[in-house]
Amino acid sequence: MSQNRLLLRVVCLPHAQDIELPQYASDGSSGLDIRAAVPTDNSIILSPGEWAMVPTGLRLGFPDGYEGQIRTRSGIAMQHGIVVLNSPGTIDNDYRGELKVLLMNHGKSPFTISRGARIAQLVIAPYASVELVKVNFIAPTKRQDNGFGSTGVE
Repeated sequence: MSQNRLLLRVVCLPHAQDIELPQYASDGSSGLDIRAAVPTDNSIILSPGEWAMVPTGLRLGFPDGYEGQIRTRSGIAMQHGIVVLNSPGTIDNDYRGELKVLLMNHGKSPFTISRGARIAQLVIAPYASVELVKVNFIAPTKRQDNGFGSTGVE
């Protein structure tokens, strides 16, 4: 079955010219693997409990009505405790600076981020802009204001 694909404009900054563009790992992947654009001779070492902004060397131009979401790669989370600290990180439609990924080491050992390493996933998602309207009443629901844990712990 043919799938319609959006066009995502990508500028490779000078420090990322030799790094692969983000790619899907498989036909069914929803996230594009993105890579670190750190200098070859200057890897980032994240000690347990530390975090760092990791450059990707990419600037993105999203289609109207779409944003980017930066998410943790499950493999490095499971094997090393490395996560996107503000997951999912939002890349607003109108942001045109370099894409950087805020990674944190929740693991027990230092973790080295080398040039070209796959560090996170980029998911492209539609979003809706809303207009807020002040009102004095919102229709009740069965749940009402029951919050955390109110629907059970399972």
